[in-house]
Amino acid sequence: MATSAVTVDNVKKLLEESLSKLGFEVYLLKVGWYNHVLPPKLHLPYPDDCLAAVVLSTPAMFERAFFPFMEERGCQGSISDPIDQCVKHCVTSVVSQRFPGQKVDVRYDYELLPSRKPKFLAQTAAHVSGAAFYYQQCDVADHPWENKKLYGVCVHPTLGGWFAIRALLVFEDVKVDSEVVQPPPPDCVPLREDRIRLLEAFNFNWQDWSYRNIITPAQTYSQKQKDYFATPPAERHSLLQSWGLLTNLDQPPAPECSSGEFNQTNGNG
Repeated sequence: MATSAVTVDNVKKLLEESLSKLGFEVYLLKVGWYNHVLPPKLHLPYPDDCLAAVVLSTPAMFERAFFPFMEERGCQGSISDPIDQCVKHCVTSVVSQRFPGQKVDVRYDYELLPSRKPKFLAQTAAHVSGAAFYYQQCDVADHPWENKKLYGVCVHPTLGGWFAIRALLVFEDVKVDSEVVQPPPPDCVPLREDRIRLLEAFNFNWQDWSYRNIITPAQTYSQKQKDYFATPPAERHSLLQSWGLLTNLDQPPAPECSSGEFNQTNGNG
């Protein structure tokens, strides 16, 4: 499928072998699919035929990856939220172990460029890869909000809103053949009234989790996971201590760097 030593098929196989068991999903895309729907100032600086992969966390990630990470390593300093540290550890470990010597640009949902723009638009990446449909105001005919701006939100075809978009990996030397067809994201909220309900729930009542159930999900977050994401970032350190996952020697993360999701990550966890 690709001419480089590491092929497109190999990338998908190796990523899924390592990340699926930790509660992540992987979807491939061409850089051109992403760049073609965005203005030039938001483009990824790579050729259109360059391979990329978007990494989602499913509900299983919390118990399969996050708990073991905290039990083994704890919170490493005060730079970022423990969830962010866990995701970074999982992804960088896979890249270093499975793709040694390969040029891989890894971008996380919480990272910003010097311009303060996100390093990638997470929900856009999920949509163009076929992972999840990104519902926006423009997807609602004759919407009722007049001049009010509402944030869009992704819906996964089996998880609904019970997931998060965590990272984008660009494999700089892996090219995708021109005949590869872009997969459409499943439109699992086809009715106008349901799309209105989804966007209003996400924008006005996102804390009550209701937007995540716009479809019947195959999995949802455990109660502990809900408790974690419902806890303000500055208080999550104490919560983890109460669960026995941190000691008093671990430093709490800086609140302003904590894992949040209005950089298109898809909600709050």
